[in-house]
Order: sequence, then structure tokens, then C-alpha cells
Amino acid sequence: MVPTDTISAPQLYLQSLSRWSATEIAFWLATLLPFFLFPNYLSLASQIAITALFALSLDLILGYAGVVSLGHAAFFGIGAYAAGLFSKFVWGEPISGLLVAALLAGLAGYATSFIICRFRHLTLIMLTLGLGLLAFEVANSAHWLTGGSDGLQGVRIWPLFGIFKFDLYGYTAYSYSLAVLFLFFLGMRRLVHSPFGLALRGIRENLVRMPAIGAASRAHIRKAYTIAAAVAGIAGALLTQTTESAALESISFQRSADVLVMLVLGGAGRLYGGLIGAIIFMIARDQFSGIAPQYWYFWIGILLIVVVMLLPNGILGGLSKIFARWSRK
Repeated sequence: MVPTDTISAPQLYLQSLSRWSATEIAFWLATLLPFFLFPNYLSLASQIAITALFALSLDLILGYAGVVSLGHAAFFGIGAYAAGLFSKFVWGEPISGLLVAALLAGLAGYATSFIICRFRHLTLIMLTLGLGLLAFEVANSAHWLTGGSDGLQGVRIWPLFGIFKFDLYGYTAYSYSLAVLFLFFLGMRRLVHSPFGLALRGIRENLVRMPAIGAASRAHIRKAYTIAAAVAGIAGALLTQTTESAALESISFQRSADVLVMLVLGGAGRLYGGLIGAIIFMIARDQFSGIAPQYWYFWIGILLIVVVMLLPNGILGGLSKIFARWSRK
């Protein structure tokens, strides 16, 4: 063990962030409750896990690097169609499909990152929106390959490890989605609590000054954007594999907007913000759509307004402030 007096203050800070708290352990144990308490909602639970992974990927660039994106669903859709086409024409094994989706989405993210890293603020928002709309129209026009508005047909996913079939009950789908979410959360947790993660926070706060301390801002943004694109592609592949379908909705602007709402609800730049936001948004959508199928976004809008007005930093940000005040007493 390295003596404490030989460790620098930043290293001690990162080590303190890397320690697991009792709350974190309780959170992940709670994700197993649907198997026992809500078996009829396992399909919804798998959708929540997939959406949480997608939100986690956006949080890396938005919450930590300050890169606002309205076209992040492009990478989600690339992963979804990549996994679907791979299973249809090449190989139906799900893990291989995840790797292919991550590779293609990551390559797309890397190619566009050279444009993204050069701009900020409103220009960046318009660029990401434009890239997302371009991806949607490309997928729609290539109907001979993607199925267009009818969606990709003929997707067949083999049983996981040759044993566990993806059935209508959702046991395999939720187990698979939750396992992938947890593994990538561990990787993301390690990443944001590393010197690279600290550099991303510095870029978010002041892009111009970071090169003065040896952190190449554009290079860091390109790396983060590529990683986020690959993770988003894996989330899209999970959706295709667990539902055996891929549709234009997976690459639409609406999906990009929804995941942004999730981060606002949960709290961007807090690691668990995307997870909490995804849980709240997906459950609220399920309940509100049952009340008013045509107007459920009205209730989502009210929820968003209330959270933004009362908790500007999201639910986790608000709870952290309340806990800080309580701890001082």
C-alpha cells in the first residue's frame, strides 16, 4: 500500500470519489427488485435500463465536458440498425452484435468529433441537431436496407450464451440489459473519477484555460465524444436485440430530446443523474400514457417545469444541497 504522505492532493481526491458508498450499493441492489416484486413489468424495466445507458453516454459529454448535443440519438440509431442488420445477414449472437454496434457508432462519433470539438454554445447545438437530422433522413431514404418508416424486418437474435431465450416475459431481456448497464457504469465511473474526468470538468468550466495546464481541450473532447457515441450505440443495439426490431424512432430528434430531459430531471454531471432521470421519465411516461395516451407529454412538461423551478440542478443536485444543509446542523 502506498503511504498517504507520498500521494498528492488530487490523487487523494480521486480516491475518495472512487469509494463506494452504502447508498450506491443499495441503489444497485434495488435494481434486482423487479425480478421479485414486479415480474409483470420486466419489459419496462429492460427499457429503463437501456435508456439509462443511453443517458449515461450523453452525460459524459454534456454533464462532464459541457458539450450540448441535440443529435445524440444518431449514434443510438446507428447501433440499433447495426445490431439488427448484423443479426439478419451475418450472425445472430447478441454479444457480437454489441461489439459491431459499438465499433460503427464509435467510428461515426470519431469522424464527427473533429467538427464538434471546434465549436461551442449555440453553434454546437445547431451542428449536433443538423447531424442528427441528416442521420434520420439517411436511414429513412435507405429503406431498401433499413425498412424506412416500416422499420427493419427479419431481426432474429439467438439465445444469450446459447441458453437464455429472449421471451415475452422479459427475464432475459432485463438481466441482459441490466448486466450491460452495470458493466458500462463501472467503466464510466472509473473514467470520470480519473485525471481524464477531471480534465473534462475543467474543459466544461473554462475551455480556453485548460491547455495552459497541459490538457489539450480538443483532443479530450474528441475522446469523450467517441466514447459517448460507442456507448450510445451499445444502448441502441440492446434495444434492437431485446425487442427484435429497429425503427426510425430510434434515430429521431424526439429520442435526443427525451434523453436531454432525463438529464435535466436527474441532474447532469452527477453520474447517477442520468440513471435517476431515466427511471423517473420512463415510469412517468408509462403512467401518464395510460391516463391520457394522446396528451401524456403535457404531464411530462409539467413535471419538467416543476423540477427546473424548484431544483435547478436536477433532483440529485437538489437532494445534495438539502443533505449538505442538514449535515451542517
